[in-house]
Amino acid sequence: MLGPRPLTSPREPILTIPGAMTALLVLLGAVHLVRVLLPIELGEWMIWAFGFVPARYDLPWSDPRFPGGAGAAIWTFLTYSLLHADLSHIGFNALWMLPFGSALARRFGTMRFYLFMAVTAIAGAVAHLMTHQHEVAPMIGASAAVSGAMAGSIRFAFGHGSFLAFGRRSDAESAAQVPALSLFQSLRNPRVLAFLAVWFGINIVFGVGSIAVGAAAQSIAWQAHIGGFVAGLVLFSLFDPVARQSGAESDPSPADVVDGE
Repeated sequence: MLGPRPLTSPREPILTIPGAMTALLVLLGAVHLVRVLLPIELGEWMIWAFGFVPARYDLPWSDPRFPGGAGAAIWTFLTYSLLHADLSHIGFNALWMLPFGSALARRFGTMRFYLFMAVTAIAGAVAHLMTHQHEVAPMIGASAAVSGAMAGSIRFAFGHGSFLAFGRRSDAESAAQVPALSLFQSLRNPRVLAFLAVWFGINIVFGVGSIAVGAAAQSIAWQAHIGGFVAGLVLFSLFDPVARQSGAESDPSPADVVDGE
């Protein structure tokens, strides 16, 4: 005769992938697959119509040199983040997105997570436009949104039981619900400051010169990375549904600011 079923399930691994994160990775892969399967001319049109081109804002939106017209001047602030140069480019972004994006997706829920990623991608495009005015080369890639996810995650990732904490970690669901530090507390936390120093240093060093992406050498849009990162760090509280630690500075309630659809 079988005994009673256990009341608790086995602990969930710390780095499982929630559905929202899986869907985003599938979308990035599908967009890339469509682009590479198109004829070369259509693939290039896709880059120009959906990649972010600062020079687009120097000309009338109807200028035929940049396809997409007035619509592209708006949607490319976001759609550039869905395009990638090659498999190594998309693989690198997916590798960094998995741990940090998964933690955020589990903490925020699907709609908040997607909105947060969109906002940080847009912030990256704005930073790129401010620092690359008149530049014709299109910017593509999810790096700014990945940077935003990393920045948002470090607001709670070093807390006791979270996924970057020292010592024993909680299961994935509990790790994602660790109370976050306020922005002021985060900027005084030694581990957060060390993470910030390393992250900014890597982006500035690798932003000088170029890296090989496929058959072409493309400069790294590190200003866009910083724009996404700063947005993720500063705007995290507007999306966070988890209550603050007792004694932490009060932040605006996310329910008052962001619709939790």
